[in-house]
Amino acid sequence: MINKNKNFISPSKGEVTIPEMIKLISAFVEEESGSFYRLVIGTDSQTKRLNGQPETDYVSAVVVHRRGKGAKYYWRKTIINKIPVLRDKIYTETQMSLDLAQEIVPLIRECVKPSRYDLEIHIDVGSLGPTREMIREVVGMVNGNGYTAKTKPESWGASSVADKHT
Repeated sequence: MINKNKNFISPSKGEVTIPEMIKLISAFVEEESGSFYRLVIGTDSQTKRLNGQPETDYVSAVVVHRRGKGAKYYWRKTIINKIPVLRDKIYTETQMSLDLAQEIVPLIRECVKPSRYDLEIHIDVGSLGPTREMIREVVGMVNGNGYTAKTKPESWGASSVADKHT
């Protein structure tokens, strides 16, 4: 079972639709039009058993970071009723971030000029630990789709922001 709710949660505004989120991001950027921004998309997951049933919660986060002056973020959770092996979990996280980027980046570009921000996909893999063998593969997935990939310790969008809500 997959949670089909496509809405996001804003810590300050509550539940928002994708068009509402895009308007909020645009308004945040316009508050300080002379600043430069970083748009970050990242996904993290947590596997558990709930009442004996396997469940993996995937949380995708969209962060708009005003360099040196704060950030706003939005998140949504997708629940899949199975426990994947680590490789599948990392691929799913990466693909969810890419799918989200494909969906929202064209909408953001209609409101905010691409020259105003850097776009990064944050992947929850690092050179230490069991995911180190996958770095090249998932970074290749992201770069192959035309985006900049960040891994640990620079992938805070996945490893901190999204992780907070898994």
